[in-house]
Amino acid sequence: MTARRFALSAAAAAVLAPLSFVALAQAQNQTRQPDPKHGATIAAQGTAAGAPACVQCHPISGGSDANGAFPRIDGQSAYYLSGQLRDFASGIRESDVMSPVAQALSPDDVADVAAYYAGVNAPFPSLKAGDPALIKQGEELAKIGDAARQVQSCDNCHGPGGVGEPPVIPYLAGQYAQYIEFTLQMWQQGSRKNSPEAMAVVAKKLDPQEIAAVAAYYQQVRSSLEATGSQGATSPGKN
Repeated sequence: MTARRFALSAAAAAVLAPLSFVALAQAQNQTRQPDPKHGATIAAQGTAAGAPACVQCHPISGGSDANGAFPRIDGQSAYYLSGQLRDFASGIRESDVMSPVAQALSPDDVADVAAYYAGVNAPFPSLKAGDPALIKQGEELAKIGDAARQVQSCDNCHGPGGVGEPPVIPYLAGQYAQYIEFTLQMWQQGSRKNSPEAMAVVAKKLDPQEIAAVAAYYQQVRSSLEATGSQGATSPGKN
């Protein structure tokens, strides 16, 4: 088994383990399909049970604002998004903001709002360029890792350039640096308990500068990839 396959298997197992009850729930109610239109209503208006509208923090587009206080959730897989909501509800992920929101959502609400945000795509804003040296350091960690300290590359699980490995592994490309830093710190501190055998292990091996470097790299990597793609599209045979 290659290192990449092993890493993906470990990451997938860590995410799937706390979600085992989902398969049972789905088996009990196979007839219902997620309703993205209802999910859009939840996003815009909240629920009668008291869950606030998602747009108070996450815009209807799912892109959030450029200050990075809240993550981009547009286009993440419904599987991943619904899993995170269940983790917030159960306390596997701790958040004074998200935990009460998730706890106020029914299982159908979770499925519907996850399906909605999975199906939308927000534009990526132009952000201030980061420190080139910091971005370079982050790129090396993302692509190569650090074998001497047994830090695997981020690409092993999150795919080349952080495009993700749906449905289990989220994309990082274009995610806000502030949010990436924050969530890595949550794994270090133990406030985020999902992925204990993958992300928690990696996060605890990174120092503050390395966290900042990886975050800076992923925030800008999508624009770099898109620029490369645009140049290729103008070349013969690339359309």
